[in-house]
Amino acid sequence: MSRTVKAEEITKNIKEMCIEANHVLSKDMEELFMQSAKKEKSTLGKQIFGQLKENLDIAREDHIPICQDTGMAVIFLKIGQDVHIEGNNLTDAVNQGVREGYAEGYLRKSIVEPIERINTKDNTPAVIHYEIVQGDEIDITVAPKGFGSENMSRVFMLKPADGLDGVKQSILTAVREAGPNACPPMVVGVGIGGTFEKCAQMAKHALTRDLNEKPSVPYVRELEEEMLVKINKLGIGPGGLGGTVTALAVNIETYATHIAGLPVAVNICCHVNRHVHRIL
Repeated sequence: MSRTVKAEEITKNIKEMCIEANHVLSKDMEELFMQSAKKEKSTLGKQIFGQLKENLDIAREDHIPICQDTGMAVIFLKIGQDVHIEGNNLTDAVNQGVREGYAEGYLRKSIVEPIERINTKDNTPAVIHYEIVQGDEIDITVAPKGFGSENMSRVFMLKPADGLDGVKQSILTAVREAGPNACPPMVVGVGIGGTFEKCAQMAKHALTRDLNEKPSVPYVRELEEEMLVKINKLGIGPGGLGGTVTALAVNIETYATHIAGLPVAVNICCHVNRHVHRIL
């Protein structure tokens, strides 16, 4: 049996999620942030963590953005095949939610035409990823992405012979070259497999995974743990000023790929790693 969801309900939720994501750190991120702050060994690193914590508290209490870069709205939609959307076109409904959220939340509007650099003045269009799944629900994840960290993204089209060692070196290369520009401590999203665009999408989606959840595939879980240790040994530290906590987490997604390739994408996010999840 199909279920009807009004487009205006999607718009309302997207609006609220854009504001929430920019004002309040998600519970999983806040917990990991506090745990990591206790692990930082350098004096300067501890001070940076303290300043970042103060900023998070002010944003929450005063209902202002965590960061001045309120990002480009990235939306992941998992749409149940038994859902009928009534009213506005789905893409239009999502963009209207972003439009209203960035206006009502007094969020910076940063989206421009790529060459002429003319601002769209409402932070649309959003980047929307659609997936059709079983069921009669709509699963929404809103993840505003600032471009200090986004600009540090990398895609490596490795050869199959590069293997797991090549994957590890690619991740470390991306983080090392990002240095302080990604506003560490960071969360590192990695996509392995698929094609050029598939691995990049996986890397972005990996950033939205609840940080209390671990991969079910043993080698992926072990790779995440190993890379977190190696990244934190780079010494970049909080704010890029040196220390023992460069990354809060490494999240990896994998997908089958062609026999002739081994695509790897690395998408880094700063310490706020904004994401909000709801199911309609």
